[in-house]
Formats: sequence, structure tokens, C-alpha cells
Amino acid sequence: MSLTSLNQLLHLLADGQFHSGTDLGRHLSMSRAAVWKQLKGAELLGVKLHRVRGRGYRIAGGLDLLDVEAIQRQLPVLNPTFNVQLHMSLASTNQTLMQHLQDQSIHGEVVLAEVQTSGRGRLGRQWQSPFGQNIALSLGWHFAGGAAALEGLSLIVGLALVQALEDLGVYQAQLKWPNDVIVDGQKLAGILLEMRGDATGPCHVVIGIGLNVHLDADDLIDQPWVSLKQLGYRLSRNDVVARILLRLNQQVCHFVKHGFSSVRSQWHQHHCYQDKRVRLLLPGREIDGICRGVDQVGALVMEHDGATNTYNGGEISLRPLGALS
Repeated sequence: MSLTSLNQLLHLLADGQFHSGTDLGRHLSMSRAAVWKQLKGAELLGVKLHRVRGRGYRIAGGLDLLDVEAIQRQLPVLNPTFNVQLHMSLASTNQTLMQHLQDQSIHGEVVLAEVQTSGRGRLGRQWQSPFGQNIALSLGWHFAGGAAALEGLSLIVGLALVQALEDLGVYQAQLKWPNDVIVDGQKLAGILLEMRGDATGPCHVVIGIGLNVHLDADDLIDQPWVSLKQLGYRLSRNDVVARILLRLNQQVCHFVKHGFSSVRSQWHQHHCYQDKRVRLLLPGREIDGICRGVDQVGALVMEHDGATNTYNGGEISLRPLGALS
């Protein structure tokens, strides 16, 4: 099955209107039988086709397809130059970039997928990304320093993501330490960083982002979630990707030069639990206290029984008191 032909077919059907098999074949320069095979290929990706005898095929509501050229047109000249690659289907955009790293530098390489079948989030959770509904994006970056120089990077990425949404008129999004973007306690986006290289020297990091855009329903998601569509926004995924990439470039370049501490106050302004009572869930124990934000390197700051302590990432998470599950 030609992915190029499948991509062309999906773009023809993206308008949500009926198209006969004959018309599709004429546009794609292929037989009706070949068109049928392409339609079956679309269904295998999870695209829901509506068939009516005498009228043809359509995708109810249409599709908001990703388009590399439409994304690149919105980006100025960046350093590094972003090489954007789009796939119809991938198990994981992060995994794909990590595999590329075996043969080449991935600095500035961007991988997008219309559907991601085995996306992962923090603590091993699966990230659902049905065809054409969300954004599954991974960006590779080379850092000269080791792991210590990356402290606060996940928070930087979260800040970039919230700023990108604000650029598009979405102002409700808040940051939840260490790597979630939420609206009213519901998850809108998640971040997953994966590193390979020397813990004390040069290394590559894959910055993975999953963002719910058009998602309406998904019974497989095991936590409260929300999408931009549910919030009332009808945004082009190409516009959203372009703004994310621009803000990522700005914030990560700034982070390399100045570290997390230079934007710590900005992060606090978007922090959903700032100076609020929370429960910190640690392996084997729980701590109730007041969240005082993060320190100069992005570690969580908790006030408990008159003492203030810091906690780093790992198998720990936060819950608001009074909304525990």
C-alpha cells in the first residue's frame, strides 16, 4: 500500500463531503479496485468512513490533517533548523527518534504521527492518540553538558507548551509538576523526556509531547482528561504544531544559556498548585502539606509540619487535597 496514495486519498476526503469511487480514482489515477484497497488502508488506521450507495464515501466531520509544508511556512529561520517528518502511523514518536539516534544526530529532528499506537506517558501510562485527533510530537536536542545540566528541562518544555497555547488564545491551561498541562484538574497534555548519552558529558534528549486537540471520547483513558475541542476551541493542528515548535526553540535555547532559574517565576505563574494544600504520593508513604512551587533547578518544594523540603522526579506525584481518588 502506497502511503503517498493513502495520504492523497485522505486529503481528498478531509473536506467531509461525499466522493464517489469513480471521482476518487480519477483524482488518484487508479482503478476503483485500487481505491477500495486504499479505503481499507484508511480504516486500518482508525479512520471512520461513511458509505452511502450512489453517493460514495465520506469522513463525517472531515479531517484536520497535518501538513509539513503548512507547518514550515509558519516557522522563521531557526537554530537549529527543524527537520519535520510526518508519518501516517507510528508505535511511538519518541521511540522512532531514539532509533534514529543509533545512526545519526537527532538535533533539531522532529517526528509527528497522525496516529500513535503505543505512546507512553509518565509512570508507564499509555498515551492514547487516535488518527487525526491529537498531536503526537517528538523533538531531538543535543546538549553539551550531562544530566545535571538538564535539571528543570521538563518544566521548561511545559512552560513552552502553555505559552504556545496562549499564543493561540487558550489561556486556561496550567502546569502540574513535573510534566503535565491541565485545565480544571483534567489532563490536556503530557511530556515525556528520554535521554541517551554520557551522564556527565554530551547527550541527546528526545522531548515527547502529547496534546489532546480534537478528541471527543476515549474509553481507554484511565484519568480525567480534556481536549481543546471540548474547551470550545477549533484550532488547526498545523497551527498548534508550529507554535509549539517555535516556543520550544525559544525556551530550550534560553535554557541552554541561562538554566531553569531564569524562568522559574514564569513557571510559578502558571503552576496549578502554587501555595495550595496537596498530597505528595511517594513510594510507600504520603505527605500532606502546602506546595511552594519549585526551587532553582525545578525540584518540588513542599512545606510540611513547619519544615520545607524539596523532592525530585521519579515515582512520585501530586494530588490536590479534597480531590483524591
